[in-house]
Amino acid sequence: MKDQIPLHFKGKQALEHVIEARQKGRVASAEVHGAELPGHFGAAADAAKETAILIVFWMVLGIQTTVIPFVLAYAVWKGGRSALLGWARLERLHRLIEEERWEIEHHRPQEKEELKALYKAKGFSGKLLDDCIEVLMADDNRLLQVMLEEELGLNLESFEHPLKQAVGAFTGVIVGALILWSMAWMGGNTAMFITSIAIVAIAAGITAALEKNKPLPSIVWNLATAGFSVAVIYYVAKLFALTT
Repeated sequence: MKDQIPLHFKGKQALEHVIEARQKGRVASAEVHGAELPGHFGAAADAAKETAILIVFWMVLGIQTTVIPFVLAYAVWKGGRSALLGWARLERLHRLIEEERWEIEHHRPQEKEELKALYKAKGFSGKLLDDCIEVLMADDNRLLQVMLEEELGLNLESFEHPLKQAVGAFTGVIVGALILWSMAWMGGNTAMFITSIAIVAIAAGITAALEKNKPLPSIVWNLATAGFSVAVIYYVAKLFALTT
């Protein structure tokens, strides 16, 4: 006769429950920063890239007013957005931690089954498996950490403080704008435009390298997207000028 499946598993075997929990943990740990990349350095590089594109838009539209208020407002928005999304991610993490803590307190036998299924899948068996499970079950704090990392697939060390990411995004906007202004002062709009292209390429290459992706395709696609965006704003602006 097959073992009765605990209600805690909702009709699933222990390993199936672990797989479902791992999917939930993947959602909780996913970056939801849209265009921003994980980490303050990635956020800074991405913010500098976006600032370069926005200033090119400004140039294409031929707006005569100073760009300083626009850049400062965008820096505040970019930093605030990064912080808010970071807090939302941490809130999801804290909710999962409390859910897992509650399960350990109220469904300890089922948690032991999940843990045994996990370590069986890793190749543990026999007395070694039993001893390992007993050691982990003896300490609630250690058990909680193991279940978060093994069952939900969370890497708790990878969660960066939202304010650190906010500072990175804010700094990226300001530094990118300062570089562009310096080049405009030395070489005019042409130098600023070329520098914008360079910022997009360098930022794309850096962020691709940080993610261990191939830098060249990232640079090409980022430049192509930027070029297409500039073409759209240029021709749409011309179309509106002709129709008004």
